[in-house]
Amino acid sequence: MKRVKALLCILVPIALAYVLNTKFGDTPPLLKFLNPFTGFWQNAENSLVSDKKMVFKNAEAEINILFDERMIPHVFAQNDHDVYYAQGYVTAMHRLWQMDFQTRFAAGRLCEVVGPKAIEVDRYQRRMGMLYGAENSLQGMMEDPKSKAMILAYTQGINDYIHSLSPAQLPMEYKLLDFKPEDWTPVKCALLLKQMSAVLAMGSDEFYMTNILKKFGPEVTKDLFPDYPFKESPIIPVGTKWDFTPLPIPPTPKGYTEMMTGSVRTEQKEEGIGSNNWAVSGAKTASGYPILANDPHLNLTLPSIWYQIQLHAPGLNSYGVSLPGAPGIVIGFNNHIAWGVTNVAADVLDFYQIKFKDQSHQQYWYNNAWKNTTKRYEKIKIRGAKDETDTVFYTHHGPVVYFQRPKYSNANNVPLGNALRWIAHDRSNELMTFYYLNRGKNYADYRKALTFYTAPAQNFVFASADNDIAITPNGKFPLKWKDQGKFILDGSDPGNDWHGWIPAAQNPTVKNPPRNFVSSANQSSTDQTYPYYINWEFSPYERGQRINDRLTAMDKINLDSMRRLQSDSYSIVAENLLPHILSLVDLSRLNATQKEAFNIISKWNRFFEAKEVGASIFDLWSKRLENDIWDDEFNIEDNTMRHPNRDRTIQLIQKEPNSKWFDNVKTPNKETLADLVNESFKFTCDSLERKFGTIGIKNWNWAKVKNTNIPHLAKIPGMGSKILMIGGAKSTVNALSESNGPSWRMVIELGKMPKGHGVYPGGQSGNPGSPFYDNMIDTWAKGQLNDLYFMQSPLDETQKIIARYKISKK
Repeated sequence: MKRVKALLCILVPIALAYVLNTKFGDTPPLLKFLNPFTGFWQNAENSLVSDKKMVFKNAEAEINILFDERMIPHVFAQNDHDVYYAQGYVTAMHRLWQMDFQTRFAAGRLCEVVGPKAIEVDRYQRRMGMLYGAENSLQGMMEDPKSKAMILAYTQGINDYIHSLSPAQLPMEYKLLDFKPEDWTPVKCALLLKQMSAVLAMGSDEFYMTNILKKFGPEVTKDLFPDYPFKESPIIPVGTKWDFTPLPIPPTPKGYTEMMTGSVRTEQKEEGIGSNNWAVSGAKTASGYPILANDPHLNLTLPSIWYQIQLHAPGLNSYGVSLPGAPGIVIGFNNHIAWGVTNVAADVLDFYQIKFKDQSHQQYWYNNAWKNTTKRYEKIKIRGAKDETDTVFYTHHGPVVYFQRPKYSNANNVPLGNALRWIAHDRSNELMTFYYLNRGKNYADYRKALTFYTAPAQNFVFASADNDIAITPNGKFPLKWKDQGKFILDGSDPGNDWHGWIPAAQNPTVKNPPRNFVSSANQSSTDQTYPYYINWEFSPYERGQRINDRLTAMDKINLDSMRRLQSDSYSIVAENLLPHILSLVDLSRLNATQKEAFNIISKWNRFFEAKEVGASIFDLWSKRLENDIWDDEFNIEDNTMRHPNRDRTIQLIQKEPNSKWFDNVKTPNKETLADLVNESFKFTCDSLERKFGTIGIKNWNWAKVKNTNIPHLAKIPGMGSKILMIGGAKSTVNALSESNGPSWRMVIELGKMPKGHGVYPGGQSGNPGSPFYDNMIDTWAKGQLNDLYFMQSPLDETQKIIARYKISKK
């Protein structure tokens, strides 16, 4: 018995030590995680930050980094190398895990951290050519001495911070997931830009459109999916003259509509990846100088997507937001100019049906001959399992993404056996655009900077202290025949290839228009007189129309005018739709709740404010009505299609109330628009009552129904925000949904000395234990802006500085 007890005394501690030091599933090694000296306890921070003097061998001269009261760094360096070196260092100091996670995701390397559960995600990223595109882009960056120096200095700064960390100082997520950071490499900077291209690609509809063409024929397809919306307020004002001689447009190949497509599940394109920007000239402002505003709408996360910073060096003094993991400032201002971006949604991603010689996929038919494919071997390392090698076949178009349907929802819109041609795969150097914008002094510098930009295509808005304003839908646009890419293309016909590029100087642009403002909200770039094809469909017009209506009416514009416009929640969709459907509701067939709902929405002011019950009713009612109209004929198993867009749907309701499309072909009855309006209204009321309880402002208010919150980047419970009781909707200027919306709101007042104002829904730190992790959320939620401390020297005594770092060369 004594021997058994002695053995147990030995074995139990050994087993306990093993259990506490081993990762089981998603649970971290508890002994490591709870260790008071190296575990998560060490991630707690207070708001007191110490001054530091540091000596680094990779600095070239003295660097001063001043942190203001919101922990925003103001970097003062004596040369370009040191300003980007310091940017890399402080960004890693605040956002290392975020940078690591985002680039692992983009590169298809999540399995290295979380094991086999992420295998389909990693395969998808590899097969879409994300790393392939980043490698090509990096070549472009390394060819230019300026961008090469930027990226190498930034990378060195990140690595010097990584090498300074002890296990106790690692960000909390490393401890939760039980892994360590690796050295940063330049290709990771390129990966971040490729991932942004993927996010902003807006999905790909050519497989849906091809199936629609096959089922309904060309006339119905043209009618329901027109190449230009019925209602539009384009970015470049109607009537703008094109001061250039366009290149010849490639001829349209014969039979391009006779494409085939694979079978994938129906999935509607979600509105939400959008943005607003505008600039008003001094003729409309109280100061007599331009004001520029920008609020890019993206999926909201903690840590925040953006990182605020000021960079100061000889020839450079710029403030704004950067992407954590890439040098320079993407959206911001300097002493002379301000700039911002919104997504263009250009058609720069096409799928080509490939005819292979046999199942080996070694050759494919192109231009009446067999052409060899190439192979790229993607080695995927998997934590706790054997490595996997995935073979991806490439044609001259690009990768053949899938031959078999994967179990990954993001891949549902990828047609099988098709090759992907995507601008994000091409060599590029977007860094130089931001290098020159950050240092820009006037309109000529703005135009020069845009020539370096490839993707993702953006509407670059501009304003200067010279009282110039401008906007340019900008990127590297392929020279296409009209509607090239609206449907899947025949990969064997050279006529379907991209045939060169629209000259950068001929991208649509306008400077100082007579209306004294420029704006964009992802709507059509131009009217129909522009000679080139950019895309056949853009975001709906309503946000752009509301912005243009308000700016037209405004005079003596100031900061508050712009801030209020960014938070505007008026719905032009409701304005257009409600008068045509309210009159069709049969009040005699409504129950008490439905009658009360009808009374509320009849009196609703069309604003999606937090306390509005009418907003909740309209949102669900309009969605249900749209599905009632289209689902019976466009949501068919094994024949994936999409619905006609909102513009066409509202046009149908307004102008064609007796249309055949209102009949539900799956029932023996012949339904009318009135039938669908009543069904969808009753469904809305019943659904809201079941989910939220008795009708009233307490239960049915829009903020409660919308449920806006900001989740953690990796969806780790407890590290996201609280529910935010705020208004806004996807179709309004304040384009807020559950977790998508304005990721950075900025207003810049130009003048002899610019005044900047901005906020994002989060904080500077990526550490959930820091007071600077989410300290800006409440300001953002209220629609307010922080004054941005634009310092002119490290000795500037006018700003609230809480810490100073001094870096000197070893």
